Amino acid sequence: MQARTRPSFDESGSRDFDLPGVAPSRQKRSRETTLALLRAGADMLRTRSLAELSIEALCAEVGATVGAFYSRFESKEAYFNALMALAARDGEQRLGEIKPPSPDTGLDKLCHIVVGGIIVWMYRHEGVLRAALQHDDTRRDKWTPFKALAKTTTERATPLLLPAMGKGRAAAKTRTIAFGFQVVLGTLVNAILNDPGPLSLRSKEMETRLAGCLLLLLEAESGQSTPK
Repeated sequence: MQARTRPSFDESGSRDFDLPGVAPSRQKRSRETTLALLRAGADMLRTRSLAELSIEALCAEVGATVGAFYSRFESKEAYFNALMALAARDGEQRLGEIKPPSPDTGLDKLCHIVVGGIIVWMYRHEGVLRAALQHDDTRRDKWTPFKALAKTTTERATPLLLPAMGKGRAAAKTRTIAFGFQVVLGTLVNAILNDPGPLSLRSKEMETRLAGCLLLLLEAESGQSTPK
């Protein structure tokens, strides 16, 4: 599995910040300040809620003025929307990069590849994802980009997993894959939001066990069994 690093936004990933509520940055120094504010906010949200994230503290973290913040972002809401949009873009990019090592890669390995990729993305954006879930209590639309990303995850993973489940009963197998991802994503969202234990998002065992759960569901549907 890839190393679990902290949020990383670069200029290519930002698409020049072509996001609603974000002012275009023409000068390199201005872009760097915008990037620094986004990185700092994503990192600070790991240990505090969106309500607890003050613009003053954010600006102090990167050595920027409050005026500099509002010259780039229309509001705190626009700033958070930018964080969510960049996290979603990163997720979409990662989904596009998930590929089996070879055409005959087994179901076991495929489950680990897909689940591992999801966990890496969620860990990288843990604070933003948690804030979005908490914020969703009052703004139902705010979790929508990630709901769409969850749907896309299932759609992208299905053609990878389905051939490894054998021939026949494609509709039933596709349905099982979708439910399997509901289990995986539901468990990870609960870990982000509540961290009930015994395993956290940071635990390697989380990937191992979730990939194993997905594998068992898919094997049960396909009539396969993992050799002991």
